Amino acid sequence: MRAALLGLAVLASCGPLRDSDCDLVIRGGTVVDGTGAPGFVGDVAVRGDRVVAVSRGRFEGSGRREIDARGRVVAPGFIDMHSHSDWLLFEDGAAQSKIRQGVTTEVLGEDSSGGPFKGKLPPRKEGKAEWTTLGGYFDALEMSRIAVNVASYVGQGNVWRCVMGDSFERPSVAQIEEMKKLVDEAMEDGALGLSSMLASPPGLLAKREELIELCRPVAKHGGIYSSHIRHEGTGVLDAVREAIEIGEKAGVPVDIIHIKIADQQLWKRMAEVVGLVESARARGVNVQANVYPYTRGNNNLVSILPPWAREGGQERMMARLRDAGERGRLKKDIQTFSPDWYNHYLAVGGDWSRMLVNGELGAKNGRFEGQTMDRIIAEKSLGRSPPPDPLDVLFDFLLEENGSIPTIYAHHTEEDMNLALRQPWCSVGSDGLAYATEGPLRRGRPHPRSFGTFPRVLGVYVRERKLLTLEDAVRKMTSLNARKVGLRDRGELRPGAFADITVFDPARVIDKATYLEPFQYPDGIELVVVNGQVVFDGAAHTGARPGRVLRRGRG
Repeated sequence: MRAALLGLAVLASCGPLRDSDCDLVIRGGTVVDGTGAPGFVGDVAVRGDRVVAVSRGRFEGSGRREIDARGRVVAPGFIDMHSHSDWLLFEDGAAQSKIRQGVTTEVLGEDSSGGPFKGKLPPRKEGKAEWTTLGGYFDALEMSRIAVNVASYVGQGNVWRCVMGDSFERPSVAQIEEMKKLVDEAMEDGALGLSSMLASPPGLLAKREELIELCRPVAKHGGIYSSHIRHEGTGVLDAVREAIEIGEKAGVPVDIIHIKIADQQLWKRMAEVVGLVESARARGVNVQANVYPYTRGNNNLVSILPPWAREGGQERMMARLRDAGERGRLKKDIQTFSPDWYNHYLAVGGDWSRMLVNGELGAKNGRFEGQTMDRIIAEKSLGRSPPPDPLDVLFDFLLEENGSIPTIYAHHTEEDMNLALRQPWCSVGSDGLAYATEGPLRRGRPHPRSFGTFPRVLGVYVRERKLLTLEDAVRKMTSLNARKVGLRDRGELRPGAFADITVFDPARVIDKATYLEPFQYPDGIELVVVNGQVVFDGAAHTGARPGRVLRRGRG
């Protein structure tokens, strides 16, 4: 019979478990086990939080709950290699927009992580919990109960600001040693490694040699260096070389976050980026990357400002935006190429129409949500004679919104992204957050990747465009990510592995979220199991919260 499982049938509901019985048996699906091996028709059996059998053909045991998955794909739960749900999970641990994509594990902590909060960074609080270390964040997150598993890097931004605050001063040798101790402590707490965001402060301030030093304790603990590289535009080749050198000299694996060419001057040169990675790998450097399957990126209008404008924190930046003399300096720097920072304005050729405001704005500007900046500038300039400089309109807009306006930039190409995605060492990460279509987490206008990344890979790049095989796409979303960061017994369907499972309809799976209407869950994901418990049954989130914090080296 057809039950609440959309397209899946519950075949049996048994009585008390015997030793030979299982909690859950998924029968007759095409098992794509995450390794890249060809799929096969078979059964997957689960007892407790583990897979106990993956059989070609029929599994002879019985299950308390049995599901007919004929015509469906049974895969490991997807591992989101690059997620920003660090704080949203405290608001709602159901992780709706991730669970409904088939995601069972989120990797957090890009540059800004759940800890440490020491020295010049005050302790963090969520509800009744307060902590100063990454381990304290892990404990608080577990106590809050979450539907997905979570693992995290320690953020270079946290470590830097604990010691340096918002100052742009150069750290002393002693201060670098203090940072290294904080990295070491976070690694002891279970961090996957160190993650940096070098395109803006504070990561922009760190020199290559300092990043190599900060990776020394990461190497000692067997961790990884994950980097949003220093430049994704005209300086992308040097930035990739820098990431490779850091990994090579520190003796750590490297994962380049959402590898791309985000400047029209270098479009169609992804082969050169790939060549740098391949050359490093050929000489034994473990360099890999991840992508999201979209050609627009999410940042903030404030990223148009040069780095010096943000020295000293938010209030200092706002004061500079009000100062007429400083505005002149800002305009000159924004319109002049510099190899020292990634200029979003020049990356899109100064084309305001390629900047879509997608954040939640204040009452004065709420009508501009979902509009491109050319239209916003035009409306804000109406009736003003002479017409204002568009950059002055930008500065005023930032002041009205307290210096933060989330924005989607159309800055890279399908051709370059596809070439990166095809590489065997390139995996998938959303760069998104666990939002929801209802309640307090329906806010702003987030990038559609928060709702559609993984179904989009399966629907667009496997089924429609045949850029990837089904087996390789699943590998890029499961075992490849697990192996990169050392997650034990995750990312594969095999006896003894944790029972993180996603079942989907390969003929129907697709993303539905768009840039203007992102609050849409995907189609075709029909069952999601986390640590042996059904969290999504194809029709609804079950309310189960079986997620765990996955500390490096501890499962």
